[in-house]
Amino acid sequence: MKVVIQIPCLNEEATLPLVMETIPTSIPGVDELEVLVIDDGSTDRTAEVARSYGATVIRHTRTMGLARSFRDGVDHALRGGADIVVNTDGDNQYPQERIPDLVAPILAGEAEIVIGDRQTQTIAHFSPFKKTMQRFGSWVVNQAAGTRLPDAASGFRAYSRFALYRLNIVTQFSYCMETIIQAGNKRLAITSIPVETNPKTRESRLFKNVFEHMLKSGQAILRSYIMFKPWGIFASLATLFGIAGLFPYVRFAVLRALGDDGNHIQSLMLGLALLSGALIAVALGVLSDLQKTNRILAEDQLERLKEQQYGPARRPAVMREEPAPAAAPEEPLRDPAHR
Repeated sequence: MKVVIQIPCLNEEATLPLVMETIPTSIPGVDELEVLVIDDGSTDRTAEVARSYGATVIRHTRTMGLARSFRDGVDHALRGGADIVVNTDGDNQYPQERIPDLVAPILAGEAEIVIGDRQTQTIAHFSPFKKTMQRFGSWVVNQAAGTRLPDAASGFRAYSRFALYRLNIVTQFSYCMETIIQAGNKRLAITSIPVETNPKTRESRLFKNVFEHMLKSGQAILRSYIMFKPWGIFASLATLFGIAGLFPYVRFAVLRALGDDGNHIQSLMLGLALLSGALIAVALGVLSDLQKTNRILAEDQLERLKEQQYGPARRPAVMREEPAPAAAPEEPLRDPAHR
């Protein structure tokens, strides 16, 4: 059983030692532990600090973003035979000493993905607005994924090898919410454990302000939602436009029945435009649903390709139930004198 703890970093020379010093050196039930630092184009001594603590380092010559760093780390871990990949941050936000608790549900065969719940309502440096947005964002993700996770934005996570074979990162911003929506719709078992975050060390480098974060997260959620539940979006739009488009015609019919001979061309044109929008939404829903079918087939092929490239999607030994050996047939008693 091998666990890889990966740490995406961008100029974390000051805080990386705090992270490295609190990573456990052993985990019950784990035979091999590797620490992997993905240096995303740092201009400081991040890579040197990581190597001084014995970590493996992957370095980008320029900043590629958190999602790409996560993908490159996962690729390295799978090629190295990792059974579980743990992700934590280089700013020491998360309690690395809780990593054994994070991987325990996977080792026990109870989950394929485990997320550290930061209990955002208790974080002192989060403003009331940010706490509200975090709660709302988690609710939206849970609606799209069919899950009940309290902290969908947490980056403190553990993934099984099987889960990583089935997940595909397409966003350029953050993989956190996208992977939950994918995992939920692919029926992967997801759970969370409560953790307490460490004191804040710096501002986030993922976004300039909370509104940029909301915009980029919203785009990732909407794209994932359309990928997995296209009719949820387009059927709603078709219904909305259809009802709104029928209203001018119903109004026109009622007025005519009451003897009103006035000119209502403008309202009828508006109704026609809205009904056209409803038809377009239906057409987009059909096309998106067909695209969803093609995507499912392509992802099945990609999963098999990963198995060919990285090896079979092994699961923890405790999850495999080996059949009991069949009892050897009893030899009939023979007369020693019989030939």
